[in-house]
Amino acid sequence: MSGKILFKILVVEDDLLNRMFYHEALGAHGYDVALVSDGAAVLAEVERFHPDLITMDISLPNISGLRLIRLLKKDQATRDIPILAITAFAGREEEGRVRLAGAGGYLAKPVSMDKLVSAVEGMLSG
Repeated sequence: MSGKILFKILVVEDDLLNRMFYHEALGAHGYDVALVSDGAAVLAEVERFHPDLITMDISLPNISGLRLIRLLKKDQATRDIPILAITAFAGREEEGRVRLAGAGGYLAKPVSMDKLVSAVEGMLSG
């Protein structure tokens, strides 16, 4: 990995195929990836894994991604973790709601590997 800093990324996604895709795409670029499929498990996994960045699906079982983003941004221990929201509901209104909740980045599904990696790298570099 030629001196690349290993960043930890928590992928929050309920769709199995999307989770596998994100895991493979980010892992191939040298990221340490943890996966969560249920919104109810996110806060515990953040505490255990200590991610440098979270990719957050907005439509999740048990608790919405928007609510999770708000909770993470209110908590002093997690407020500085960048969040990249990924949603199937594309549009300016949805992007506005996601950013208002506290996400620093936004991608509309379907997501290509290039767009995902570029967005992650951009958020981690500054």
